[in-house]
Amino acid sequence: MLEKTTYRKLSFLAMTALLAVAFGCGGGGEEAGTAPEETPAATADYFKVDPATAATVMGSVSFAGDPPKMPPLNMSAEPDCAKLHGSPVFPDVVAISDGKLANVFVWVKSGLEGKTFEPSSQSVALDQKGCLYTPHVLGVQANQQLVISNSDPFTHNVHPLPQANREWNRSQSAGASAVDYKFPRQELMIPVKCNIHPWMRSYISVVDHPFFAVSGADGSFTIKSLPPGTYAIEAIHESLGTKEASVTVGNSESAEVSFDFTS
Repeated sequence: MLEKTTYRKLSFLAMTALLAVAFGCGGGGEEAGTAPEETPAATADYFKVDPATAATVMGSVSFAGDPPKMPPLNMSAEPDCAKLHGSPVFPDVVAISDGKLANVFVWVKSGLEGKTFEPSSQSVALDQKGCLYTPHVLGVQANQQLVISNSDPFTHNVHPLPQANREWNRSQSAGASAVDYKFPRQELMIPVKCNIHPWMRSYISVVDHPFFAVSGADGSFTIKSLPPGTYAIEAIHESLGTKEASVTVGNSESAEVSFDFTS
């Protein structure tokens, strides 16, 4: 009798453990419009930049040589997407206008060691419109709110492919609520794709500080409110590689940096 009782107790405990593992592995999934949250970093002593001495780094990104020829996006497999555009749509991979290069992520690569900055309270937006991600390249601070919307009349899905952060994939139907997410760790040029529409691509750079920018259609960029110092500024393009420059800014000074890319 004792052996049977002991056996039943052991069987019950084994079954309980199996159920705990099953539920712990995420059985049941997550709602559309949400993304898996990661534990945020512990609150640190944040460095405050004195507005009276804050510096600025500005400049432009240029492209030299013959621009690569990019074929138009093939949306024929999704007629609903093609109908949203009255003319062929070309990819934003190498966006050049009058020799200036857009969609280059520019950030302070070094010079801020030992300083921790509070995440911005302002959210950053990424939209899906015309079966394209807008903007094509964006920057966000670690633990800053990213808000992803779907402005199209049909379903997309959001699928970031990070290495240092957690990969996730969420469906987003027409009119669905925004997908909100915070990347907790620094990681540059994370590709984002839509599994439904394979030509859709965006890049998100996550930085531990707020000193970054993306070059506009005219190639210009501005990084504001820097503490005075000497910095390595890096420019990253999704297909053309990286460029780096050194700059020193004193109290309330502005400095200019230029980057030149070629194919």
